Amino acid sequence: MSLAQAQTAFMAQILDEDAPVPANWDARRAAGMAIYRNNYRSALVEALCATYERTVRWVGEDVFRRAAAHHLIANPPTSWTLDHAGAGFDATCAELFANDPEVAELAWLEWSMLEAFTARDAGSLDGAAFAAATAEFGDEDWSNLKLTFLPGSEARMVGHDMRAIWRALGEDELVRPDFNLAAPQGCLVWREGERPTFLMIETDEVDAFQAMQRGACYSEICDRLAEEQGLECAVMRAGAMLGRWLNEGLVVALSA
Repeated sequence: MSLAQAQTAFMAQILDEDAPVPANWDARRAAGMAIYRNNYRSALVEALCATYERTVRWVGEDVFRRAAAHHLIANPPTSWTLDHAGAGFDATCAELFANDPEVAELAWLEWSMLEAFTARDAGSLDGAAFAAATAEFGDEDWSNLKLTFLPGSEARMVGHDMRAIWRALGEDELVRPDFNLAAPQGCLVWREGERPTFLMIETDEVDAFQAMQRGACYSEICDRLAEEQGLECAVMRAGAMLGRWLNEGLVVALSA
């Protein structure tokens, strides 16, 4: 057996206890693998428990550990660090907690805040710096304006009041709030200095933020908003979003 084949067989044993035992293994080696496999899985589950502390508290530790084990078996980590073991766990939660969709949203929020916290540092533009950079802009420049946001910032649609859930999970006694929203909203995650944070926003801002992250220019955002709000309201709305992003320190660079 080549080294590559031995490594493949060894990994198969770690990931699946029902995988065929290599022909040259005796009972002692098989028993040792069972111990190693248990330690491997326990370490990964503990890593997910540390990453998703609030999700653990929301669903209960026993339930969370079963969900974590399911995720790790279905999505064995490939990164060199345990910090990445929780990637995609929100999708697993969406599958396992289909009747409790706030669990997947909470898992997404915790992961996004971790990603924001560990993202590379970048200075942001304040209103004065933005005004100076755009002082000579003409209509075409404004139309072609593109923004670069803070590394690790993220936005998505949610169906539950993540502020209420987050606050409740920060209390000594967990009292579940009325967290269902009458209509979907957005959740925007970024880092303020050394502290990850988030804000509930309107759905059109989620769409605008995601579009500009993908490279859309300012005029495209106005056009998208104008389809529902009319041109005058769209321009005002786009300006209000831009003002918020600058005030929150989300914009790190611009181009036109």
